[in-house]
Amino acid sequence: MGQEAVAFVFPGQGSQFIGMGRELVTFSEARQVFAQADEVLGFALSRLFLGGPEAELNDTINTQPAIVAHSIAALRVIECRTSLNGQLRMVAGHSLGEFSALVCAGALSFPDALKLVRERGRLMKLAGEQHPGGMAAVLNLDRAKLERACDEATRATEQPVQIANDNCPGQIVISGDKAALEKAMELAKERGAKRCVPLPISIAAHSPLMAGAAQEFRAALESAQWAEPRVPVVANATARPAGRDAIDLLVAQLTSPVRWTESVQFMIGKGITRFIEVGPKDVLCGLIKRIDAAITTQPVESVIRGQS
Repeated sequence: MGQEAVAFVFPGQGSQFIGMGRELVTFSEARQVFAQADEVLGFALSRLFLGGPEAELNDTINTQPAIVAHSIAALRVIECRTSLNGQLRMVAGHSLGEFSALVCAGALSFPDALKLVRERGRLMKLAGEQHPGGMAAVLNLDRAKLERACDEATRATEQPVQIANDNCPGQIVISGDKAALEKAMELAKERGAKRCVPLPISIAAHSPLMAGAAQEFRAALESAQWAEPRVPVVANATARPAGRDAIDLLVAQLTSPVRWTESVQFMIGKGITRFIEVGPKDVLCGLIKRIDAAITTQPVESVIRGQS
């Protein structure tokens, strides 16, 4: 175990649930993070994700800081109470989770990350109201075939739809205008997709419909304090470590696909042998196992349980 090369990976929206964090509040490090989040945002964020109401937690303007707060609380516990930090070689986050990864790497402070994702949620919600769209998971269809289906749907409807999340082999999420999305799903089924599942989300994340949000978000990113990361942060937009272009990559992320399969493959290619998902649930563990079944994955709650 001592020689393992570890990567911490941080989840995005969809991992939230009422009661997340209850396993963390027994640790002083987590309580400090929750209290800091409440102070920075000026309202009881921790009470919201510990006890609801669910509709408020699922509002993207609250979901985004809630997941980041949970992830960083869990991170502080394992940093203080395990030896894993000494084995950490890389970090990455899925969509929103990239902000938690940047905090972990020391490139961004936790307070700045909270403010940024709160603003990111506000801008994405506004963009969704101005340009309604949707997202759908497409199962068991080759990426090239799905890309062609999206291109054809875009031409047929004169509205955008594209790959949003390349999550793992057999699971790709598409995003865009509702009419274009429906056309792309229809074409995908005709071409052999096992299923096309509309997601319960009213915005077209990682699509051109977020362009307005991306332009405004740049100003917020440029107002934050940035530092050189202590470990490489593999970016969604490029599936390669971010450098001085971190702001550009976070802006691009709003309208471009999350290249998760490639990101995981890159980290494995660089010698990572164990992935720990730092945040609520274990969604990324499942995706990583589908990318490479031989790799060790572990949700943070099982790490923390060993410290209780």
